[in-house]
Amino acid sequence: QDAVSQNITSSQNTGYRGRMVNFSTQTAGELEADPKARIGSEGAMPMVFPKVNSSINFATGETQPTRRELDAAIQGGGFFEIQRPDGSKVYTRSGEFRMRPDRVLVPSSNDEVLSSAGQPFTLLPNGGPVVINPDGTLFQGATALGKFSIQKFADNSKLIPIAGGFFTAAPGTTPESVDDPQLLQGYLEGSNVTPLREMVDLVLISRAYEANQKIITTVDQQMQKTLDALG
Repeated sequence: QDAVSQNITSSQNTGYRGRMVNFSTQTAGELEADPKARIGSEGAMPMVFPKVNSSINFATGETQPTRRELDAAIQGGGFFEIQRPDGSKVYTRSGEFRMRPDRVLVPSSNDEVLSSAGQPFTLLPNGGPVVINPDGTLFQGATALGKFSIQKFADNSKLIPIAGGFFTAAPGTTPESVDDPQLLQGYLEGSNVTPLREMVDLVLISRAYEANQKIITTVDQQMQKTLDALG
């Protein structure tokens, strides 16, 4: 329910990746029908416990036009590389950028968007309109200011989600540069969450909770009747 509620709340956030919850079981030994029987004897019943697995859906979201020259959407795999004030690196699919008062290109968090050279983009005063080529090179007028650093990971499940729609890499995880990224200027990638489907899931979860609650109440009532009958 928490995961579905978060998906609904963040469904309009640029580049948001939906949370998923899967249920499975894990073995936990055997349960002997006869308490005097030795472990592993014939007739023993395997014991299993429920296991909850949380994950992130990294499917690509729908690309939507914005007509803003500083917006960019990645076509295919990879993440924009962002540098925080402490020098740490985070990654995002959101290409909703703007210019800081010091003319540095930043996302909504006011951190710095990195180029493939590992440096932030600094726009030129009166340098003309900004053009982002499909290969990720950013031009202002006739001047090339650098190429966006687009990073990919061998296993996206190693990415840890943090606030603001960013991801950090788990310890020991090394990103790899995407040499030939495909970017679209004036577009943004929406979230990969379908709000209507999440609303349906929320209703189903609520009904399942109510059904289980009624089962527990019924069993408790039957147990109470048994105890009353036995005195």
